Amino acid sequence: MKSNLVSKSETAAIMGELAAGWAGVELPRVKNLRVHAVDPGGEIITGGGLAILRLGSEYVPFLTQEDVLRRFPSVTVDMGAVKFMCGGANVMRPGIKEHTEFREGGIVCVVEESRRRFLAVGKATVSSVEADAMERGEVVRNMHYVSDRFWEAWKTIRG
Repeated sequence: MKSNLVSKSETAAIMGELAAGWAGVELPRVKNLRVHAVDPGGEIITGGGLAILRLGSEYVPFLTQEDVLRRFPSVTVDMGAVKFMCGGANVMRPGIKEHTEFREGGIVCVVEESRRRFLAVGKATVSSVEADAMERGEVVRNMHYVSDRFWEAWKTIRG
């Protein structure tokens, strides 16, 4: 895995994109970020106690960042959905036990119901209002989940 320290101007640009895309989420001040290229499709960005996943042009919080994840909307899934979520499945309406308010296209965290642990981070395909009216169908597209290639790469980054 290739790792590079990015310039201060590039760090400022990334932090600016995060601030714009993650409205309402307080981010720490970071002077320098390090980019770890996992594969052509994604990078883990670290620095200043922050870990972010960049998938193409989209940024999602890394699953180890529980303090950041708590600031995003969430859906709680039943225990029957856990093994599917950890395999990369999208969140379907029948598996949702409860949720906070979210908008279509926004970042949503997926939490398991028993221990309230974060399983995945994804993008809402419908709003929470639309999800309430649904009986079936996809609600959140899974982008990063426990045991994915980024989760495994994190183990080598953090040693």
